[in-house]
Amino acid sequence: MNEGRTVFAQLLDFLPRHIFRRCVERYRGNHQVKSFSCWDQFLCLAFAQLTYRESLRDIEACLRAMPERLYHMGIRGHVSRSTLADANEKRDWRIYADFAQALILTARELYAGEELGLDLTNTVYAFDSTTIDLCLSLFPWARFRKTKAAVKMHTLLDLRGSIPSFIAITDGKTHDVNLLDELPVEPGSIYVMDRGYLDFQRLYELHQQQAFFVTRAKSNTAMRRLYSRAVDKETGLRCDQTVVLANFYARRDYPAHLRKVRFIDEETENRFVFLSNLFHAPALTVAKLYKMRWAVELFFKWIKQHLRIKVFFGTSENAVKTQIWTAVSVYVLAAIVKKRLHLDDRSLYTILQILSVTLFEREPILTVLSSNACSFQEDPLSMQLELFNN
Repeated sequence: MNEGRTVFAQLLDFLPRHIFRRCVERYRGNHQVKSFSCWDQFLCLAFAQLTYRESLRDIEACLRAMPERLYHMGIRGHVSRSTLADANEKRDWRIYADFAQALILTARELYAGEELGLDLTNTVYAFDSTTIDLCLSLFPWARFRKTKAAVKMHTLLDLRGSIPSFIAITDGKTHDVNLLDELPVEPGSIYVMDRGYLDFQRLYELHQQQAFFVTRAKSNTAMRRLYSRAVDKETGLRCDQTVVLANFYARRDYPAHLRKVRFIDEETENRFVFLSNLFHAPALTVAKLYKMRWAVELFFKWIKQHLRIKVFFGTSENAVKTQIWTAVSVYVLAAIVKKRLHLDDRSLYTILQILSVTLFEREPILTVLSSNACSFQEDPLSMQLELFNN
């Protein structure tokens, strides 16, 4: 690559600009816009995510400090706090949501060959949500409780590569189980969820679409055993049974057979009862699949700690969703860069840390990211949160 270009400009080479233009045209994002385009807005917000800016004034001050380099970074419009605030309020957030989905599609193709650690060829997803707390007086549209506001980020995570394949942003009052109605279902795929999604009518719809699920039973879930299979109790398994639901209404909602797997975690001595329609895999695989659901929790912790989705640059619903989708785009972009530059020895945390201090440097991006001279102290939670260390 040309050594005269900034690292930020080289990073933009990994973004499909033509797809972004289509997203803008779809929602007429640049209609009656004279100077500060949707692309300028996206670059400013991506810069804020990469360099950990805390406010619009912070973004303005940093970018105006190097005006001669803005053009070479791809930012053509005049950067000001008021202009960026207006763009966040008025430019349709779906532009950035659609663009993030395009990046997600690219990343999933790159990570499709990742090892899952189980003898399964199915695509495995973990589905869960996280709550982002807000101030009720500033975000009245996101009412959650009497004195509290919040939004929920519902995420379907592809466990091969920890890439979010589906994200929905709702107010805090929306119950998690309702999002099963919007879930994109792929026949043959496995969906791992906690017991908050235990709705037998919706799970049966998932079953009828020839998809598999693994979830936990609630303590009051009544079941009747039809027959049992032998298990190796040294692995932590206690039973592997085919059951039907005993409650009249539950049986009406889910009339088919279910698989019940009882498991004890020897380390914590916690007892689990799993329900699934996955009959062709070993019982221990069912238990391991549920354990892998923890990856989506790590994803939520990671983006909250290393990207800007807890402090927002605007108070409207449009501004909040725009910022969250931009953060998702930056996360997926870093994953794409890691794979395409073959940075297998670099964690995602390290890549973002290096980028945060080298965006204005005129060095080849591969040299910057792979140089042994770039030594950062690992994230103190790296043992738990390394999503891309293989």
